[in-house]
Amino acid sequence: MLAENRLHPSDFIWPLFVCDGRDCDEPIGSLPGVSRWSIDKLGAKAREAANLGIPCIALFPNTPTDLRTDDAREALNSGNLICQAIKAIKDAVPDIGVLTDVALDPYTSHGHDGIVDIAGNVINDDTVEVLVRQALVQAEAGADIVAPSDMMDGRVAAIRAALEDEGHQNVAIMAYAAKYASAFYGPFREAVGSLGRLKGDKRGYQMNPANIEEALREVELDLAEGADFVMVKPGLPYLDVVARVKDAFGVPTFAYQVSGEYAMIEAVAAAGAGDRDALILETLLAFKRAGATGVLTYHAVDAARLIS
Repeated sequence: MLAENRLHPSDFIWPLFVCDGRDCDEPIGSLPGVSRWSIDKLGAKAREAANLGIPCIALFPNTPTDLRTDDAREALNSGNLICQAIKAIKDAVPDIGVLTDVALDPYTSHGHDGIVDIAGNVINDDTVEVLVRQALVQAEAGADIVAPSDMMDGRVAAIRAALEDEGHQNVAIMAYAAKYASAFYGPFREAVGSLGRLKGDKRGYQMNPANIEEALREVELDLAEGADFVMVKPGLPYLDVVARVKDAFGVPTFAYQVSGEYAMIEAVAAAGAGDRDALILETLLAFKRAGATGVLTYHAVDAARLIS
């Protein structure tokens, strides 16, 4: 009766990993309970989410190795895994939201989120040009929300202008506005096939974990450029950032409970050191208490069932 915050299935966005082939269910070793799914399996997953009251699915591809190039050209292919996945989900459940990742790391041979020069440095403006085209391809395929996760400067304004020019005014932008160069991303990189490909690190464009005022400046810039809502990533180690962003701007603020966070909960439960269901719900409630509007979480289906 006196609870100040409550969880509901509508608080969750469920990330799904997409792989090539048919009838594929590829378990991800570092993410127990999570798999990559082929296109023909996604309709059933979308129906499962909708039946539980989860309003949105986020899609991430495991691009075949022979399609990964230095210029990430497969990201611009209107028949790539993500575009096929959008169509499959919309055919199965037209009303469920589909969020797509706008970044190049699942498509590059070097594992970076952008185009790199001969010295291995990411070239901001050249990358933004590709990201704009990638966002348009996804919007034309039927994405409801495009989510630039690359942390390039100026990409939100460029994507918003292109969406407006091409008649996609109703496609929303969820900006990964405060994305940190974190140690918690390892299982995700395995899931999208980029683990071991990365040359160097991403500290040149992702944020320093020591900084919070910088996060507020990044959020302010993305909102000024036309972002509809913003995201903080990772989640639990950065609840203070979530709270500061929500307090400062009062806009829809999402958090990503990233792969390393999920894997830790599963490892604790598997070791018998904690109750899995209680750990899932308590950590998700922490996001709500910090002010998050919603959470991207691999535990979305488990949590929705527990709440129900």
